[in-house]
Amino acid sequence: MQNRKETALKFLKWSLFSLLFFLISQKSYTQDSLSVATDFTEEKELKFQQFFFNALSQKSIGNYQKAIENLESCNQILPNNKSVFFEFSKNYLYLNNTLLAKEYISRAIIQDSKNIWMQKHLVKVFEKENNFFEAIKIQQKIIVLNPKENKNLVLLYLKNRDYIKALSFIKTLEEDNLLSLDLKKIKERLEKNNYSETQKVKVSKDIYKRFETEKTYTVLKQILLATKDKPRLLLKYSKEGIALFPAQPFVYLINGSTLNVNRDFKKALEILQNGIDFVIEDAMEALFYKEMALAYKGLNNKVEERRYMEKYKKLVN
Repeated sequence: MQNRKETALKFLKWSLFSLLFFLISQKSYTQDSLSVATDFTEEKELKFQQFFFNALSQKSIGNYQKAIENLESCNQILPNNKSVFFEFSKNYLYLNNTLLAKEYISRAIIQDSKNIWMQKHLVKVFEKENNFFEAIKIQQKIIVLNPKENKNLVLLYLKNRDYIKALSFIKTLEEDNLLSLDLKKIKERLEKNNYSETQKVKVSKDIYKRFETEKTYTVLKQILLATKDKPRLLLKYSKEGIALFPAQPFVYLINGSTLNVNRDFKKALEILQNGIDFVIEDAMEALFYKEMALAYKGLNNKVEERRYMEKYKKLVN
């Protein structure tokens, strides 16, 4: 009789804990917190869920290192769990350790390659590194899983200064009747700035020679648009462009964003602040705010980062 009472009490405790864990997880954490496998003993499962629950709790109040310590305990009990890897990655990203964040989310995705929340998190990791080229590749995979995620691909193209690709993709969505109101506004801004296929320029040695002799803004802009994946050249020609054409905001934007890529955040902010005074179009103003937010982020000024990011979002939404 006593044994049955103890067993029933034990079962009741376990049920209440499981229910509490479920309810708090559902209420306090986003959909990207995955359910945990339970293919081990009851005692280990209880310990695992206690550590996992503590990790989520610590993360929610900003104690990311404490969260990682609890996740390490989870990993000792149940190695190679994708949910644990996912949480490891999120906490390391909050700690600005993109190397480990990328390592752990990659391990998780190997186990669940079609998990959209993991893929979206990987995009965030690449964005943190300003590696928009890789972020775009992952976002393209996400759209295959969920076509409604198309807006973020457009925004990534804009962040990468691929204005032509952004406009081209928007037009494709328009043909398929998938264009949202937000994307229509972005399309109008891009068209207003004449970002079309006709602007594509294939770089050759001639264009550089031409600039050396002509020194015109038209030729300079062609070089800057066509060398977006060559930071050294962008820095060189945008710096020269500021000296030659000090009232053209585009050269300030290119110079500032390239300095951000090179992690020279203080100098980037100075250039962007000088250049924004010459901006008249909303689309370009939004890009200035985005780069200024990145510069403040690099300088660990969270207040100003948030302020300029809000300005950016108001213009693109």
